[in-house]
Amino acid sequence: MTQAPVGRQAEFCAALLDPGRGCPDGLRAWNGSDPSARLAVYRNNVLSSLIDALAATFPVVQELVGTEFFRAMAAVFVRAAPPRSPILAHYGEAFAPFIEQFEPARPVPYLADVARLELARVRAYHAADADPVSTEAVNLALASGERMGELRMVFHPSLSTVASPHAVVAVWAAHQGEGALEDVDVNRPESAIVLRQGLDVLVLKAPPGAVEFIAAVKRKQALGDAAAAAAGAAAGFDLTASLALLFAHGALTSLQLPPRQDP
Repeated sequence: MTQAPVGRQAEFCAALLDPGRGCPDGLRAWNGSDPSARLAVYRNNVLSSLIDALAATFPVVQELVGTEFFRAMAAVFVRAAPPRSPILAHYGEAFAPFIEQFEPARPVPYLADVARLELARVRAYHAADADPVSTEAVNLALASGERMGELRMVFHPSLSTVASPHAVVAVWAAHQGEGALEDVDVNRPESAIVLRQGLDVLVLKAPPGAVEFIAAVKRKQALGDAAAAAAGAAAGFDLTASLALLFAHGALTSLQLPPRQDP
C-alpha cells in the first residue's frame, strides 16, 4: 500500500526531467485537457526554474560562455543531477565537476574553477554567524613566546579556499569591474580565500601557501605544524603575511593556547 505512491512519484519525477519519456499512466488534468500537453508545460517550467537558479549562483560562468551556451549546459546538468533539497540556494554543488567533464566546455579550461569560486561565495553568504576573535586575544596569543607554535585556531564558518592552475580570482574580479578580462593571463595559477565579513562576501587573493595553511588548521593542527605544512607545500609561504590577512578580515573566531603539559 505504501509503495505505490512512492513508485508513482518516482515515475512522475523521471518523466518530468526526461522529455523522451511519455506521460505516466493514470495522470489526469483537472480540467479534462490532454495530460501530455499539461506535463510538457510543467516540464518546461521546472527545467527553466532550475536553470534560472543555477544562473543566479553562477553569473560569471554564464557571462564567460554566454547565456545560450550556459542554459544548454545547465539543462544537461539539471536532467543528470536534479536538486535533492527544496532550498534552491544550495543547488549546484556538483556543477563544477560536471563542467570539468562537459566536453563542449573544454575550450574554457578555467570555467570549472570559476564555478567553484562562485559556489564558495554562495556558501559563505549562507554560513552561520560568528564573532571574530578580539584584538586583545590576538595580541595575548601572539605574545606567547616559545609556545606560539602550540596555538590552536578556529576559522569563521564562512571561510573556504579555492586553488586553481588558472587566474580564477583575476577572472572573477574582471567581471566585477576590477580590471579588464583581456589583460588577465588565465594560465597564471591563483588561489582564493572566500569569507563573509559582516554582510559582505569577500574574495581575497591568497598568498603562496595560505591555502595549505588553512587546510592544516582545519585539520586541527597547531599553528607551528600548520605553518610547517604550508612551507613544505609552497616555498614562498610567509606566515606573518598570511596571519595578517586573516586577522584583518575577521577570519578567526577562536585563538587559544592549550594548557601546559606537566613533565
